[in-house]
Amino acid sequence: MEALSPAIKPDVVLRRRTSFVDHALLSYGCYKNPNWKRTRIRRRIEVKAEGGKQGSIDFSDPDWKSNYQHDFEARFRIPHITDVLPDAVSYPSTFCLKMRTPVSPDFAEGYPSDEEWHGYINNNDRVLLKVIRYSSPTSAGAECIDPDCTWIEQWVHRAGPREKIYFKPEDVKAAIVTCGGLCPGLNDVIRQIVITLEIYGVKRIVGIPFGYRGFSDSSLSEMPLSRKVVQNIHLSGGSLLGVSRGGPTVSDIVDSMEERGINMLFVLGGNGTHAGANAIHEECRRRRLKVAVVGVPKTIDNDILLMDKTFGFDTAVEEAQRAINSAYIEAHSAYHGIGIVKLMGRSSGFIAMHAALASGQIDICLIPEVPFNLHGPHGVLSHLKYLLERKGSAVVCVAEGAGQDLLVKTNATDASGNIVLGDIGVHIQQETKKFFKGIGFPVDVKYIDPTYMIRACRANASDGILCTVLGQNAVHGAFAGYSGITVGICNTHYAYFPIPEVISQPKVVDPNSRMWHRCLTSTGQPDFI
Repeated sequence: MEALSPAIKPDVVLRRRTSFVDHALLSYGCYKNPNWKRTRIRRRIEVKAEGGKQGSIDFSDPDWKSNYQHDFEARFRIPHITDVLPDAVSYPSTFCLKMRTPVSPDFAEGYPSDEEWHGYINNNDRVLLKVIRYSSPTSAGAECIDPDCTWIEQWVHRAGPREKIYFKPEDVKAAIVTCGGLCPGLNDVIRQIVITLEIYGVKRIVGIPFGYRGFSDSSLSEMPLSRKVVQNIHLSGGSLLGVSRGGPTVSDIVDSMEERGINMLFVLGGNGTHAGANAIHEECRRRRLKVAVVGVPKTIDNDILLMDKTFGFDTAVEEAQRAINSAYIEAHSAYHGIGIVKLMGRSSGFIAMHAALASGQIDICLIPEVPFNLHGPHGVLSHLKYLLERKGSAVVCVAEGAGQDLLVKTNATDASGNIVLGDIGVHIQQETKKFFKGIGFPVDVKYIDPTYMIRACRANASDGILCTVLGQNAVHGAFAGYSGITVGICNTHYAYFPIPEVISQPKVVDPNSRMWHRCLTSTGQPDFI
């Protein structure tokens, strides 16, 4: 149960009342359920016949709305170190932008100032989770709690610096770890975490090399970090600390943290990495350690629940334009040319959808959330033939997780426990050539896979800003005494979320959303069923 990789059972069903650590670890295998993405939206508005209940909500109870709100508040309450250490002492914050140079080595009394600084966030500040009031579950994009789409306010905790902190900067040893695959913006977040820690007055900052593996591999030494070290790392892609998947057990990681004296851990990663971070947080609570574990969601696929977007996504969409434009030029310049571009998106088609919308050059966009057939009168290949006859060329954009039901399943998994996907891009390329050869229709098919070029590039300006604010708010949350949280942008505001709520399942494209409808309007593609 403690292993961070791959021994999570694929057939586990998550339940709302699961304990935090179980919830997190079970969610680590969330990609393994092949049916969740087709049923997620339907489950949200489904009402069971027995007694009119959905999950634990009894809609026949006149107080169901207030009961739901109370349950929501309990679920989204962010853990604090005083939960297990009620006698933990708070100190005046050492973060004040009126004066950033301490006058003595002792930072615990805060920075002196002639007047009170009004830059702090009150602990009771909240951000509204959803801003659209749907009148019907049949409205495009509707996410309803009950069959009547009753409006219920749902509030999450606003991120930012607090007036009181629970760690003396001179006592802090902070560690940063980057896990999973590469993503544009990793160095930007690392840089900003280090800079903000130093503004608080922290002197001991280290990087753990190569993901969770760095906690147990004796050949890997922690990397001392300072503003001087990280000053220019955001000018290049990749991760200064390196990345890897999998790692030692939770218990071994916490043992290593105790030995090293680490009491702040910043974890940059996706759903699986966050599941590991939450398990580390729970183990620290079990041992009654004064440790803050804070996540920063890193997924180029933009598939983290409740958040507007994650860092790296804007860069991926922008860089995908180069591949799409190349495919368009190749296809447009050839006799009966077809360009096929495979983009990232294991379970979510956000990159493919947004790249198709941005480029205006895509004729067919295929994503994991929308099933399709290649063959048959309504299949992709038949529509390709129509496009070639009508305008002489065509460009196809496909997310890597799309059409996996058309491929032979291997059941193999990577070190993070994710199912190894078949190559849908190559499959479509081969089937396209076979189909047109079989009907004696000459075509010129070009296939482009820019995955690793996109992952390794430097973050663009939009992602750079997002990374900067996420890194700063991660440090603010840790000093405020919160742990087992992650930071993200929600309705243009930055907020803290309890980790289990954002990793229960990946965020996916709603096939009935306005954005997907806009994409279909742009491409002009039919249903391929």
